[in-house]
Amino acid sequence: MSDPAKGPASYFPAIEKKYGRPVAEWKDLVRASPLTKHMEVVAWLKAEHGLGHGHANALVAHTRAEDAG
Repeated sequence: MSDPAKGPASYFPAIEKKYGRPVAEWKDLVRASPLTKHMEVVAWLKAEHGLGHGHANALVAHTRAEDAG
C-alpha cells in the first residue's frame, strides 16, 4: 500500500478532477512562465486559468521544490 500524498501533492487528485488537465501539464505551465516570484505565478494561474488559490499555490510550491531538489 502506498501512503497518501502529503503537502502540496495532496491537492493533485482534486486539481486534475476539477480542471481536467494532468498535473504534469500544470507543472509545465509553471515552468514556462516568465514570472519569477512565487505569488506572481500563483496570481497568474488564478487569473489566466481559473485555479483557486490553494490549488495554484500547491502547484507552484511543489514544482519549485522539485526543480530546486
